[in-house]
Amino acid sequence: MAAKSFDLIVIGAGPGGYVAAIRAAQLGMNVAIVERENMGGICLNWGCIPTKAMLRSSEVFHLMHRAKEFGLKAENIDYDLDAVVKRSRGVAAQLSGGIGHLMKKNKITTFMGVATIAAKGKVSVKTEKGSEELTAKNIILATGARARELPGLEADGDLVWTYRTALTPPRMPKKLLVIGSGAIGIEFASFYNTLGCDTTVVEVMDRILPVEDAEISAFAKKAFVKQGMKIMEKTMVKQLDRAVGKVTAHIETGGKVEKHDFDTVISAVGIVGNVEDLGLEALGVKIDRTHVVTDEYCRTGVEGLYAIGDIAGAPWLAHKASHEGVMVAELIAGGHPHPVKPESIAGCTYCHPQVASVGYSEAKAKELGYDVKVGRFPFIGNGKAIALGEAEGMIKTVFDAKTGELLGAHMVGAEVTEMIQGYVIGRQLETTEEDLMNTVFPHPTLSEMMHESVLDAFDRVIHM
Repeated sequence: MAAKSFDLIVIGAGPGGYVAAIRAAQLGMNVAIVERENMGGICLNWGCIPTKAMLRSSEVFHLMHRAKEFGLKAENIDYDLDAVVKRSRGVAAQLSGGIGHLMKKNKITTFMGVATIAAKGKVSVKTEKGSEELTAKNIILATGARARELPGLEADGDLVWTYRTALTPPRMPKKLLVIGSGAIGIEFASFYNTLGCDTTVVEVMDRILPVEDAEISAFAKKAFVKQGMKIMEKTMVKQLDRAVGKVTAHIETGGKVEKHDFDTVISAVGIVGNVEDLGLEALGVKIDRTHVVTDEYCRTGVEGLYAIGDIAGAPWLAHKASHEGVMVAELIAGGHPHPVKPESIAGCTYCHPQVASVGYSEAKAKELGYDVKVGRFPFIGNGKAIALGEAEGMIKTVFDAKTGELLGAHMVGAEVTEMIQGYVIGRQLETTEEDLMNTVFPHPTLSEMMHESVLDAFDRVIHM
């Protein structure tokens, strides 16, 4: 069978791959995309989107319990876990189907199957009907990542879960252990804890949400503990003993090991890149700790071969993957795109309260040698936050004292995952403190706190 020829082949139809394919098609390329499981990848099907749907259900459940605060009555409040999951899966299916429509709209040829790079510019795809041979001058690897599993802590789908089982739970846990307090672990901890599960979070680092500013992590921890969550930092799960309906965790803190019983464990200890069985080693692609090594333009060092998104390393974020996809498509088309700057990509965690940040933490900025000015503003000082009944939170900004450059912004509280983009744009436009202070923020809004935090950094705060 003769090989089918394309200008570009994209392997993986997640938020990096499908966006790269669309942009390349817009630029006049004949594009093929290969996906082995679901259009939209982990993000749309087993990550970003379905988790947010479930967290929305728990948020509404939480608000229903607060009805009396708002002058409302709600009695016999309960939840139907199967219905919560069904809604979440429906949202994921709707969006995944939408990606298929976008492929057709942009005349992108889709192959459902497993891809292997047989040689430079050649891709073999195993499908249900057999195999397809494809050729292209350019190939983009966008194969994503999967949950990391540690020896002795492997998931079994019954007592020990990864994110997939946590999204389609066979039962409601009564006593839950979450191993890892990054975004994935904390979001699941927040969801199940809000629905009434006795939840414990174990983190090996010295604080939860370790990539966030230390002050924000501390604030979030205090909020979680207030909600009944148990937080164990500088702690390791050494072993899991599994029995019928029970897991005994050997938990080490300060050199002392104690045994604690749980009925369910969620392992959220990071991810590993999907680099296996692609033929990368034979091509001479460098792989470092399950991730493809690339330059700032996502080039692998092999002519015509690029890697974007989770497979190319941190930050492991869908929006980073999408932007890299656009950048690479434009580079292939002969353009001169700007490389993606990791420090200007926002990170968001959709727990309760929400956490969001962009740029350098206060500690990192100081480590890099900056003389900094730091501003803070609490939600309790904002009229809209009080009116919403969401007076718990804070916004922190970090500036270069010499130039006024916005080095970083860090938030915890209601809707901060929506507000952070204001600071992202500020960093992209190389905004200074003067630009932000002279900007008129609408009243009454939560965004006014962004303004006040900037003012506070320069001793001009009004409402505090």
